[in-house]
Amino acid sequence: MARARAPQVAQAWIEALADDPEATSALEVARARLPGGRALRGLRRLRVFELRGALPDRVALAELLHRSIQFYNPAKERCTLRLDPLEAAPLASDEAGVLVLERGGERRPAAERWWMHETGAPAEIREGVAWALRLAAGADAGRAAADLAILRDRGHGLLCNPHWQDARVAAGEVPLPWIAPGSAEERDANSRSGTPGKRPATARSGAASGSAAPVRRPPASRPRKSVKARSARRPVR
Repeated sequence: MARARAPQVAQAWIEALADDPEATSALEVARARLPGGRALRGLRRLRVFELRGALPDRVALAELLHRSIQFYNPAKERCTLRLDPLEAAPLASDEAGVLVLERGGERRPAAERWWMHETGAPAEIREGVAWALRLAAGADAGRAAADLAILRDRGHGLLCNPHWQDARVAAGEVPLPWIAPGSAEERDANSRSGTPGKRPATARSGAASGSAAPVRRPPASRPRKSVKARSARRPVR
């Protein structure tokens, strides 16, 4: 009996073309308020999509992402595709990665419906926020990144609130998949992709085409007054 083909996994890394005010603010706060911030030399914020399913080749995948506002806005953002654990993530050699996920909220149903409509094939699509922390030479990247990322008290943590978010630190190789737990074969491939603590050289400017725009939240609805409160205003006849 022929073995079923394992689903493919791809990462799409989305980064703003202009300066990111949120990353700039977080960098300034970390340096001014956190003891661990003294080792922080730079901070970038990216969005990471992971797609799992029967995916097309790199060119077709890039074109699909470029077409949909579900993923990114090519006028304001750039997209870097990563299809294999041996491919480098768009992080510099002196940057540690911290993935922050909303607990139980990483799936993107609207993007999955769009993908099914366009390709006729199902895919699981997840999204998280990746922070790239550039640390001083000699710093313990894993320990320093976790200390700066995960909120514990007023002097430790800034990027992840553990009450409703999860954080995963990648001080060396970035796993593929990183958001969703992979199969045993995928975990084996990640373990063979390189020596922990070393990252293949990558040019941050070499980005593939892709797209995703900020999601606007609907305005909060006004609280409805109770029947008792409404009836209290009626004149007594």
